[in-house]
Amino acid sequence: MKIEARLFEIVAGFCFLVAIFYGLWAKEPVGIVGLTLTGGLCLIVGTYFRFISRRITERPEDDPEAEISDGAGELGFFSPGSYWPFGLALAAAMGGLSLAFFQVWMLVISVIIILIMVGGLVFEYHTGPNHD
Repeated sequence: MKIEARLFEIVAGFCFLVAIFYGLWAKEPVGIVGLTLTGGLCLIVGTYFRFISRRITERPEDDPEAEISDGAGELGFFSPGSYWPFGLALAAAMGGLSLAFFQVWMLVISVIIILIMVGGLVFEYHTGPNHD
């Protein structure tokens, strides 16, 4: 997590620096506020990653002397043939279109479909408390 923290902190510093130069050059308040808030959000994420990196064990990505083989092994379980993400993407696209054309009825339907798809994705491999 140290790599990610450093990345976000560098982006935050860049945004703050650009906000200062933009404020001196353009004197337009909306851009200054946008760049400052972007830097602040990057700083929040970078600080969170830095805090979390102290609490977890060091990963191979955080060790500059690590080899590629140090990161080998199982990374987790990924569903090989799930259709829920495809349905979720379609429902999100439908929601985006309904917002673009301001069709409230279509937005309500797409939110309902999104909730159903997220529920299906979350509980896809849930077997219940009585199964081993």
